[in-house]
Amino acid sequence: MTDAPNYFELLSLTPSFEVDLSKLGADYRALAKTVHPDRFVSASDTERREALAKAASLNDAYQTLKNTTSRALYLLALQGHPVSTETTIQDGEFLFQQMQWREELEDLQALASFDAIAPFKQRLTQARAELNQLFAAVWQDPEQLELAEKYARRMQFLDKLTTEIRQLEERLDD
Repeated sequence: MTDAPNYFELLSLTPSFEVDLSKLGADYRALAKTVHPDRFVSASDTERREALAKAASLNDAYQTLKNTTSRALYLLALQGHPVSTETTIQDGEFLFQQMQWREELEDLQALASFDAIAPFKQRLTQARAELNQLFAAVWQDPEQLELAEKYARRMQFLDKLTTEIRQLEERLDD
């Protein structure tokens, strides 16, 4: 991560899991105006390339920091603990929970009812809020980076499950 700009520094933020999303958005938009490639149309090729690279970095920073899961993974990488996508997950406790949620999602698909989906989504939202709190409490502690990684991986699963629920709702809406 040494070659890439620090996303928090790029957006003048203190590295933190808790981010004020409205401030993040406002700061991003203000900075984006200053480096937008359209402002460099009459500039030299070098200046245009630099502006494009800055705009791309700024966009990457914003996309990474506005999402809690990608922000968690990024913070772990900044701590020198990047999370590999190829690592086998050793989280038996959560594996059981995943199986329960998957079975419930299958049942919801069979029911095809918006009313049945709402309580399930609420439980997932609550589980996600709890994960966010747990991650926020440990990510800065070098002794607990493995635990922080476990929470970040759980966040990834919940993101995936939430996407599947959204897709189910879209199918029901058609």
